[in-house]
Amino acid sequence: MKLSLCNEVLQPMPLASQCEAAARMGYEALEIAPFTLTDEPETLDTAAAHRVRATAHSQGLAISSLHWLLVKPDGLSLVNGDAALRRRTLDLLRRLIDFTAACGARVLVHGSPRQRSPQAGQTVADASLRFEAAMAELAPHAEAAGVVYCIEPLGRFETSVVNTVADAAAMVDRIGSPALRTMLDVSAASHSETEPVHEVLRRFLASGHIAHVQLNDRNRRGPGQGDTDQRPVLQALKDLAYPGWLAVEPFEYVPDGPGCARSSARHVIDLWRKLS
Repeated sequence: MKLSLCNEVLQPMPLASQCEAAARMGYEALEIAPFTLTDEPETLDTAAAHRVRATAHSQGLAISSLHWLLVKPDGLSLVNGDAALRRRTLDLLRRLIDFTAACGARVLVHGSPRQRSPQAGQTVADASLRFEAAMAELAPHAEAAGVVYCIEPLGRFETSVVNTVADAAAMVDRIGSPALRTMLDVSAASHSETEPVHEVLRRFLASGHIAHVQLNDRNRRGPGQGDTDQRPVLQALKDLAYPGWLAVEPFEYVPDGPGCARSSARHVIDLWRKLS
């Protein structure tokens, strides 16, 4: 098991303090949200990536991945009818692909529900087509950079575009790029899927579609902080020799960010040790 922590959980600590705390808690990597590094992610370059990587390495950590790609700047969209806005959004994502590679990470997770959701007067079908076109346009850049770009299925309460792993896998298959795959977020899947999360995970791991997993509870807290049983999920990953990262991604931090991160790591590590 390779355990990573989504770094926004430890805000407002500076990155060096995040790395020190995460390593002490038992994590092996951080998953970086670009908005935690700067309000202007369009300025993130190779030099910045090398600084982030060196800061993590100083505490024995890797940078596993990037996520929450389009939080800043405000107003971005991959589905808006404004071609210039779509181009600006795509340009930022290309920059983040390069930043990911320079950090030594190999995965980007594309959630960003607002930036793919239909605009006023736009149909879900039209937004979905535009989103798929954007993913197809980004895929060659990701392939050239040597990273995997994951379409994240999200709950219907967040967006109406790509809600299930099957939705995302179908889009991946239509585009047909080796650099484009999907992933599974336990909380999102528990809201969107019609079958148990671990069964969805087993099927799409076996088919080769899933390249990343995020652990959390259905209640959007950390793993072990609700009634979601993480054991079948972890057992599926172990049985199928999943080689990727497991990123802890709570959205509600109880009792606070460090406390949530600490209890989540302890819960996951303890469960993993007890698996057959």
